[in-house]
Amino acid sequence: KFPRSESGRTYEVLSAKGAFLANAAKASRKDARDAVVAARAATSGWVGATGYNRGQVLYRIAELLEGRRAQFVDEIAAAEGVSAAVASRQVDAAIDVWVWYAGWADKYVQVAGNGNPVSGPYFNLSTPEATGVVAIIAPQDSSLLGFASVVAPALVSGNTVVVVSSERLPLSAISLSEVLATSDVPGGVVNVLTGSAAEIAPWLASHADVNAIDLAGAGLLDWVGLQITAADTLKRVLPPEDGIPAPSVERVTFFTETKTVWHTKALI
Repeated sequence: KFPRSESGRTYEVLSAKGAFLANAAKASRKDARDAVVAARAATSGWVGATGYNRGQVLYRIAELLEGRRAQFVDEIAAAEGVSAAVASRQVDAAIDVWVWYAGWADKYVQVAGNGNPVSGPYFNLSTPEATGVVAIIAPQDSSLLGFASVVAPALVSGNTVVVVSSERLPLSAISLSEVLATSDVPGGVVNVLTGSAAEIAPWLASHADVNAIDLAGAGLLDWVGLQITAADTLKRVLPPEDGIPAPSVERVTFFTETKTVWHTKALI
Protein backbone atom coordinates (compact mmCIF):
# COMPACT_ATOMS: atom_id res chain seq x y z
CA LYS A 1 0.00 0.00 0.00
CA PHE A 2 1.06 3.59 -0.54
CA PRO A 3 -0.79 5.62 2.11
CA ARG A 4 -0.33 9.34 2.50
CA SER A 5 0.99 10.58 5.79
CA GLU A 6 -1.82 10.70 8.34
CA SER A 7 -0.69 14.23 9.17
CA GLY A 8 -1.08 15.37 5.57
CA ARG A 9 2.41 16.88 5.69
CA THR A 10 4.72 16.90 2.68
CA TYR A 11 8.09 18.42 1.88
CA GLU A 12 9.83 19.35 -1.34
CA VAL A 13 12.52 17.10 -2.75
CA LEU A 14 15.10 19.16 -4.63
CA SER A 15 17.75 18.25 -7.15
CA ALA A 16 21.45 18.76 -6.50
CA LYS A 17 21.05 22.13 -8.28
CA GLY A 18 18.07 23.16 -6.15
CA ALA A 19 15.36 22.48 -8.73
CA PHE A 20 12.05 21.00 -7.64
CA LEU A 21 11.77 17.23 -8.24
CA ALA A 22 8.76 16.03 -6.23
CA ASN A 23 6.70 16.33 -3.08
CA ALA A 24 7.34 13.54 -0.57
CA ALA A 25 5.24 12.59 2.43
CA LYS A 26 6.67 13.72 5.75
CA ALA A 27 6.01 10.79 8.06
CA SER A 28 4.72 11.34 11.57
CA ARG A 29 4.84 9.40 14.83
CA LYS A 30 1.48 7.83 13.91
CA ASP A 31 2.87 6.73 10.54
CA ALA A 32 5.78 5.06 12.33
CA ARG A 33 3.38 3.23 14.67
CA ASP A 34 1.27 2.09 11.72
CA ALA A 35 4.39 0.82 9.97
CA VAL A 36 5.40 -1.21 13.02
CA VAL A 37 1.91 -2.73 13.20
CA ALA A 38 2.14 -3.74 9.54
CA ALA A 39 5.63 -5.17 10.04
CA ARG A 40 4.55 -7.21 13.07
CA ALA A 41 1.54 -8.63 11.21
CA ALA A 42 3.81 -9.81 8.38
CA THR A 43 6.44 -11.41 10.62
CA SER A 44 5.01 -14.92 10.93
CA GLY A 45 4.55 -15.42 7.21
CA TRP A 46 7.99 -14.09 6.25
CA VAL A 47 9.97 -15.92 8.93
CA GLY A 48 7.94 -19.06 8.19
CA ALA A 49 9.16 -19.14 4.59
CA THR A 50 12.15 -21.31 3.83
CA GLY A 51 15.55 -19.72 3.43
CA TYR A 52 15.54 -20.80 -0.21
CA ASN A 53 12.21 -19.05 -0.78
CA ARG A 54 13.38 -15.82 0.85
CA GLY A 55 16.48 -15.94 -1.32
CA GLN A 56 14.37 -16.25 -4.45
CA VAL A 57 12.28 -13.25 -3.36
CA LEU A 58 15.39 -11.13 -2.80
CA TYR A 59 16.77 -12.21 -6.16
CA ARG A 60 13.49 -11.20 -7.78
CA ILE A 61 13.93 -7.70 -6.34
CA ALA A 62 17.29 -7.50 -8.13
CA GLU A 63 15.66 -8.61 -11.38
CA LEU A 64 12.95 -5.95 -11.21
CA LEU A 65 15.49 -3.31 -10.24
CA GLU A 66 17.47 -4.21 -13.35
CA GLY A 67 14.30 -3.89 -15.42
CA ARG A 68 13.77 -0.31 -14.21
CA ARG A 69 17.43 0.66 -14.41
CA ALA A 70 16.88 3.76 -16.57
CA GLN A 71 14.44 5.27 -14.07
CA PHE A 72 16.81 4.79 -11.15
CA VAL A 73 19.77 6.15 -13.08
CA ASP A 74 17.82 9.31 -13.94
CA GLU A 75 16.63 9.79 -10.33
CA ILE A 76 20.10 9.32 -8.86
CA ALA A 77 21.75 11.62 -11.40
CA ALA A 78 19.22 14.39 -10.71
CA ALA A 79 19.16 14.07 -6.93
CA GLU A 80 22.87 13.55 -6.30
CA GLY A 81 24.20 15.70 -9.11
CA VAL A 82 26.37 12.92 -10.56
CA SER A 83 26.85 11.79 -14.15
CA ALA A 84 24.73 9.06 -15.70
CA ALA A 85 27.78 6.77 -15.64
CA VAL A 86 28.25 7.24 -11.89
CA ALA A 87 24.54 6.76 -11.27
CA SER A 88 24.58 3.61 -13.40
CA ARG A 89 27.41 2.18 -11.30
CA GLN A 90 25.39 2.84 -8.16
CA VAL A 91 22.44 0.94 -9.63
CA ASP A 92 24.78 -1.94 -10.56
CA ALA A 93 26.14 -2.00 -7.03
CA ALA A 94 22.62 -2.01 -5.53
CA ILE A 95 21.61 -4.93 -7.77
CA ASP A 96 24.75 -6.79 -6.69
CA VAL A 97 23.84 -6.20 -3.02
CA TRP A 98 20.42 -7.81 -3.45
CA VAL A 99 21.93 -10.76 -5.30
CA TRP A 100 24.72 -11.19 -2.72
CA TYR A 101 22.31 -11.31 0.21
CA ALA A 102 19.87 -13.51 -1.74
CA GLY A 103 22.62 -16.10 -1.98
CA TRP A 104 23.08 -16.19 1.79
CA ALA A 105 19.42 -16.72 2.67
CA ASP A 106 19.71 -20.52 2.73
CA LYS A 107 23.35 -20.64 3.86
CA TYR A 108 23.87 -18.27 6.80
CA VAL A 109 22.39 -20.79 9.26
CA GLN A 110 25.20 -23.23 8.46
CA VAL A 111 27.74 -20.50 9.23
CA ALA A 112 26.12 -19.05 12.35
CA GLY A 113 24.65 -22.27 13.77
CA ASN A 114 26.48 -25.31 15.06
CA GLY A 115 26.42 -28.54 17.00
CA ASN A 116 27.81 -27.98 20.51
CA PRO A 117 30.03 -30.50 22.32
CA VAL A 118 28.39 -31.57 25.59
CA SER A 119 28.94 -34.41 28.04
CA GLY A 120 26.17 -36.94 28.29
CA PRO A 121 23.89 -38.73 25.85
CA TYR A 122 22.59 -35.56 24.19
CA PHE A 123 22.63 -33.65 20.94
CA ASN A 124 23.01 -29.92 21.56
CA LEU A 125 22.27 -27.76 18.53
CA SER A 126 22.29 -23.96 18.17
CA THR A 127 20.61 -22.17 15.27
CA PRO A 128 20.01 -18.47 14.50
CA GLU A 129 16.45 -17.20 14.14
CA ALA A 130 15.08 -13.80 13.13
CA THR A 131 14.75 -11.30 15.96
CA GLY A 132 11.44 -9.86 14.64
CA VAL A 133 10.78 -6.24 13.63
CA VAL A 134 13.88 -4.22 12.73
CA ALA A 135 13.80 -0.41 12.51
CA ILE A 136 16.43 1.10 10.22
CA ILE A 137 17.75 4.61 9.65
CA ALA A 138 19.09 4.43 6.10
CA PRO A 139 22.32 6.25 5.10
CA GLN A 140 21.44 9.85 4.38
CA ASP A 141 23.91 10.57 1.57
CA SER A 142 22.99 7.75 -0.81
CA SER A 143 19.88 7.48 -2.95
CA LEU A 144 19.70 3.75 -3.63
CA LEU A 145 22.81 1.82 -2.65
CA GLY A 146 22.72 2.89 1.00
CA PHE A 147 19.06 1.93 1.27
CA ALA A 148 19.61 -1.53 -0.25
CA SER A 149 22.73 -2.14 1.85
CA VAL A 150 20.82 -1.87 5.14
CA VAL A 151 17.43 -3.32 4.17
CA ALA A 152 18.58 -6.48 2.38
CA PRO A 153 20.58 -8.05 5.26
CA ALA A 154 17.75 -7.58 7.74
CA LEU A 155 15.38 -9.49 5.44
CA VAL A 156 17.63 -12.51 4.91
CA SER A 157 16.81 -14.28 8.18
CA GLY A 158 13.09 -13.46 8.14
CA ASN A 159 12.92 -10.11 9.91
CA THR A 160 10.42 -7.50 8.79
CA VAL A 161 11.58 -3.91 8.40
CA VAL A 162 10.52 -0.34 9.09
CA VAL A 163 13.04 1.90 7.32
CA VAL A 164 13.41 5.67 7.33
CA SER A 165 14.85 6.68 3.97
CA SER A 166 17.28 9.51 3.33
CA GLU A 167 15.38 12.76 3.93
CA ARG A 168 17.27 14.63 1.21
CA LEU A 169 17.37 11.75 -1.30
CA PRO A 170 14.13 9.79 -0.92
CA LEU A 171 13.11 9.25 -4.54
CA SER A 172 15.00 5.98 -5.09
CA ALA A 173 13.54 4.58 -1.87
CA ILE A 174 10.05 5.50 -3.05
CA SER A 175 10.67 3.92 -6.46
CA LEU A 176 12.17 0.84 -4.82
CA SER A 177 8.97 0.59 -2.75
CA GLU A 178 7.13 0.19 -6.06
CA VAL A 179 9.61 -2.52 -7.06
CA LEU A 180 9.00 -4.35 -3.77
CA ALA A 181 5.24 -4.04 -4.14
CA THR A 182 5.31 -5.52 -7.65
CA SER A 183 7.77 -8.30 -6.78
CA ASP A 184 7.13 -11.31 -4.58
CA VAL A 185 7.76 -9.50 -1.28
CA PRO A 186 4.71 -10.08 0.97
CA GLY A 187 2.83 -6.98 2.12
CA GLY A 188 4.14 -5.50 5.35
CA VAL A 189 7.61 -7.06 5.14
CA VAL A 190 9.25 -3.76 4.11
CA ASN A 191 7.70 -0.49 5.28
CA VAL A 192 9.29 2.72 4.01
CA LEU A 193 8.93 6.07 5.76
CA THR A 194 10.04 9.33 4.15
CA GLY A 195 10.72 12.45 6.14
CA SER A 196 12.85 13.49 9.07
CA ALA A 197 14.92 10.78 10.75
CA ALA A 198 15.52 13.18 13.65
CA GLU A 199 11.77 13.27 14.25
CA ILE A 200 10.94 9.60 13.69
CA ALA A 201 13.99 7.78 15.12
CA PRO A 202 13.25 8.46 18.83
CA TRP A 203 9.76 6.95 18.47
CA LEU A 204 11.13 3.86 16.77
CA ALA A 205 13.87 3.51 19.38
CA SER A 206 11.33 3.61 22.20
CA HIS A 207 8.66 1.46 20.54
CA ALA A 208 8.14 -1.70 22.61
CA ASP A 209 7.23 -3.81 19.57
CA VAL A 210 10.46 -3.05 17.71
CA ASN A 211 13.06 -5.76 18.42
CA ALA A 212 16.19 -4.17 16.95
CA ILE A 213 17.34 -0.93 15.39
CA ASP A 214 20.03 -0.23 12.81
CA LEU A 215 21.39 3.31 13.19
CA ALA A 216 23.53 3.12 10.04
CA GLY A 217 22.44 6.56 8.86
CA ALA A 218 22.04 8.21 12.26
CA GLY A 219 25.57 9.50 12.61
CA LEU A 220 24.46 13.16 12.72
CA LEU A 221 21.68 12.46 15.22
CA ASP A 222 21.97 11.97 18.98
CA TRP A 223 22.57 8.29 18.35
CA VAL A 224 23.92 7.65 21.84
CA GLY A 225 20.60 8.92 23.19
CA LEU A 226 18.82 6.60 20.77
CA GLN A 227 20.88 3.69 22.09
CA ILE A 228 19.93 4.57 25.65
CA THR A 229 16.27 4.82 24.70
CA ALA A 230 16.41 1.48 22.88
CA ALA A 231 17.99 -0.19 25.92
CA ASP A 232 14.81 0.48 27.90
CA THR A 233 13.04 -2.13 25.76
CA LEU A 234 16.04 -4.47 25.35
CA LYS A 235 16.62 -3.84 21.66
CA ARG A 236 19.66 -4.92 19.72
CA VAL A 237 21.29 -1.73 18.39
CA LEU A 238 23.70 -1.51 15.48
CA PRO A 239 25.59 1.81 15.76
CA PRO A 240 26.12 4.32 12.93
CA GLU A 241 28.61 3.51 10.20
CA ASP A 242 30.54 5.93 8.02
CA GLY A 243 29.62 5.69 4.37
CA ILE A 244 27.68 2.76 2.97
CA PRO A 245 27.90 -0.57 4.82
CA ALA A 246 29.69 -3.24 2.83
CA PRO A 247 27.93 -6.58 2.34
CA SER A 248 28.69 -8.90 5.24
CA VAL A 249 27.27 -11.98 6.91
CA GLU A 250 27.69 -10.17 10.23
CA ARG A 251 24.93 -7.73 9.23
CA VAL A 252 22.67 -10.75 8.73
CA THR A 253 23.51 -12.50 11.99
CA PHE A 254 23.34 -9.30 14.07
CA PHE A 255 19.57 -9.32 13.67
CA THR A 256 19.13 -12.90 14.81
CA GLU A 257 18.74 -14.65 18.16
CA THR A 258 20.36 -18.01 18.88
CA LYS A 259 18.04 -20.87 19.76
CA THR A 260 19.62 -23.91 21.41
CA VAL A 261 17.92 -27.29 21.51
CA TRP A 262 18.83 -30.37 23.57
CA HIS A 263 17.80 -33.81 22.37
CA THR A 264 18.56 -37.19 23.86
CA LYS A 265 20.67 -39.70 21.97
CA ALA A 266 19.52 -43.29 21.62
CA LEU A 267 22.12 -45.54 23.22
CA ILE A 268 22.49 -48.81 21.34
